[in-house]
Amino acid sequence: MNFVKRAGTSLGARKSKTAALLAIFLVICALLLGGFLLKAAAARQEADAQRTIGVDVTVRKEGLTQALADRLGALGPVHRYNAEVPVRAGAQGLTPLTSQVPEPGGAADGEKANDALAVNGVRDSGMLLPFSYGSTKITAGRGITPADNGRDVAVIEQRLAEKNKLEVGDTVTVRSADGKQTTAVTVVGIFQNPAQDPTLWVAPNELPGNTLYVPVATAQKLGSGTATVREAVLKIGSPDQAKQLHAETEKLLGKGGFDFRVNEKAFKDQVLPIQRVGTFAGLLVWVIALAGALILGLIVMLQIRERRSELGVLLSMGEKKWKLIGQHAVEVAAVALPAVALAALAGSIAGQPAGDAFLGRQDDQPASVARTPEDGIAPPTVRVEAADVGKVAGIALGISLVSTVIPGIGILRLHPRSILTDAE
Repeated sequence: MNFVKRAGTSLGARKSKTAALLAIFLVICALLLGGFLLKAAAARQEADAQRTIGVDVTVRKEGLTQALADRLGALGPVHRYNAEVPVRAGAQGLTPLTSQVPEPGGAADGEKANDALAVNGVRDSGMLLPFSYGSTKITAGRGITPADNGRDVAVIEQRLAEKNKLEVGDTVTVRSADGKQTTAVTVVGIFQNPAQDPTLWVAPNELPGNTLYVPVATAQKLGSGTATVREAVLKIGSPDQAKQLHAETEKLLGKGGFDFRVNEKAFKDQVLPIQRVGTFAGLLVWVIALAGALILGLIVMLQIRERRSELGVLLSMGEKKWKLIGQHAVEVAAVALPAVALAALAGSIAGQPAGDAFLGRQDDQPASVARTPEDGIAPPTVRVEAADVGKVAGIALGISLVSTVIPGIGILRLHPRSILTDAE
């Protein structure tokens, strides 16, 4: 009888042991597939985290211009950047907020009016720490984006908007501190700053409610051409790229003429745990593969001992020893393939909840831990792909081969007479 057909007959005759072997293989394949799915989901989430969180590098230099900031933003490791130009400005047809505490000594009304607003020229407001980590939120409209370059738009604080009954789409006029330049800006967003007004008197431009964000070019017009970029914040994917960025920045700005600071706290708080999950998933695959081969090898070894009489009869009938080993390999492989299919089905059902448990953000995270940027890390996406199922099938067949060939070496040393004699 063909040893492949004999393997099928043997599996049908030993239904309970076949079912037990299928259950063991199903657990092994499910854990293997889970490891692959978790590793792939961690890799996708890590890539998204590096894009949205990454590492912020702040470059400061005296006399830093927008042109230099743009060249810094074009350097190799940088995938997003922001330049900030702070100026003071006055309001025309707009009533700034004032301190509720009386001013000691008093000051001229003209001085108050000409610099009552703190205007921050930015290229990308989403990269400002208060916005990126959620302490300051956009409550209406949107923030300043690179697409606003060349446009006169503004994002204003909610308290200032409420006092002047402003909404998204309204236009306000801002005047330079020297009173020589006026610019009409369109309100494209309203934000809420959680900072409370100081309990002591402060100048109007120091009140959190009198803050506006505008594009850099608008701020430079209000600064009468004297405003310079205070700092450029460059976002890179990981701390490993900081050294390369420093070298390229040094070539552009010269040695020792700039301040270069790397802020990797958010990366460590959010990305490193994802990397650890990916590493754990990779180790899990190896451990399961080795443990599965060992467990199945022991099971096959016990089966060979139980079936010594069958082996002796077949050998006495002239059956070749390699075919006996092949029969055991086919039996195990025939159980492995359905187990892979069942594991793929289980992975498609339970994979996403498992990914959420390992990679999902926790709601009870302490406030001291840096939060994700405004877009946030995308939720873990766990999906069963053909490549992952193929890997599991390959490993399962490999385990089948190893778990039958190694114990089957003993079959090569058997002799029909000794087997049948021992079995009596």
